[in-house]
Amino acid sequence: MTTIERFQTIAEAARSGHARDVHVLGGGTLLMRQLNYAPQSVARILVVEDTSMREVTSAGNRIRIGAGVTFAAIASTPDLAFLAPAARAIGGPAIRNMATVGGNLFAPSPYGDFTTALLAAGADVVMADDRTEALETFLAARGTVMRGLVAAVTVPRLTTGEFRFRKVTRVKPKGISVMSIAAHLPKTGTRFGEVRIAFGAMGPRPLRARAAEAALRGAPSDLAGVQAALRVTCDGLEPEDDALASAWYRREVAAVHLGRLLIEGQGA
Repeated sequence: MTTIERFQTIAEAARSGHARDVHVLGGGTLLMRQLNYAPQSVARILVVEDTSMREVTSAGNRIRIGAGVTFAAIASTPDLAFLAPAARAIGGPAIRNMATVGGNLFAPSPYGDFTTALLAAGADVVMADDRTEALETFLAARGTVMRGLVAAVTVPRLTTGEFRFRKVTRVKPKGISVMSIAAHLPKTGTRFGEVRIAFGAMGPRPLRARAAEAALRGAPSDLAGVQAALRVTCDGLEPEDDALASAWYRREVAAVHLGRLLIEGQGA
């Protein structure tokens, strides 16, 4: 039996106790499906009416995005323009009006496109008790360690020129991902700087492509300069077979799509 509990603030919800089968209701786009098909896995649903969870605010040199912020809101927020392509890649208008940033953090592969973008952007996760940890650390322990309730994520202020996102699907325009790729590509002159690259649907959770990152740092930002990174694209990634694509296929096309992302706007 599933129970539903309402709280005015996320602090109150956090104090109510949490366990592995507790879920916070955001947009419900994934939770309601789970409740319909596997109700035994959803013992408690928390409805949190805290308005701060639906706000986007400045936090020094970073931007705080409440866990309840929808993708429609992300796409219309000027300060988050660099994340707008990832937000718009999720479903159609009805889904984007409901689906939330916090819910996407827990989306199983091949979902979680926006979390992939957050990982490339260098996001941190803020818990209800104000503890903060890197998104990469949070994802590595997702589903194995209970940390509490997610209140928000924070991201650095990036420009659209240095951040790129690509979603690869079999059904256009809004199919489920065969893979998604996000990259933060700062440059010094004509060479790449401290880049970050993340893949979605290339493992059980969004993953950094660390070998490709290392190969790009200091390399020329042209077709010749990215070749070393393309050769090691899949190093450290863990693609799996599913109804959309095999692990073999994902490995075969990953470098192709990363290459297109890296040299976007250069005639390729």
